[in-house]
Amino acid sequence: MKAFRLDELEAERAANDGAYLQFLKERNMSVGLYALDAGQTDPQQPHGQDEVYFVVSGRASVTVGEETTTVANGSVVYVPAGVPHKFHHITEPLKVMVVFSPPEG
Repeated sequence: MKAFRLDELEAERAANDGAYLQFLKERNMSVGLYALDAGQTDPQQPHGQDEVYFVVSGRASVTVGEETTTVANGSVVYVPAGVPHKFHHITEPLKVMVVFSPPEG
């Protein structure tokens, strides 16, 4: 079994000065923690994997393809492989868990 604590993952992500921390990679999936500050620009480009975002905290809008919605704590968003997507109008610091399938990199 592999088990993780969100506070420890966030501390590791912050210590590495990055917006993203991949903390699990298996044969069929990978999982990471992604964080953006309020007002920050999301630099993402489309990925070659399907993605599921689970919003842990914060508030923002997300655009996937041509559709836009508001997300907050507890929101779940699916992004098909290759589809452009970005978080924007980040009004509260945003933390999301990201599941990639197949695994990223």
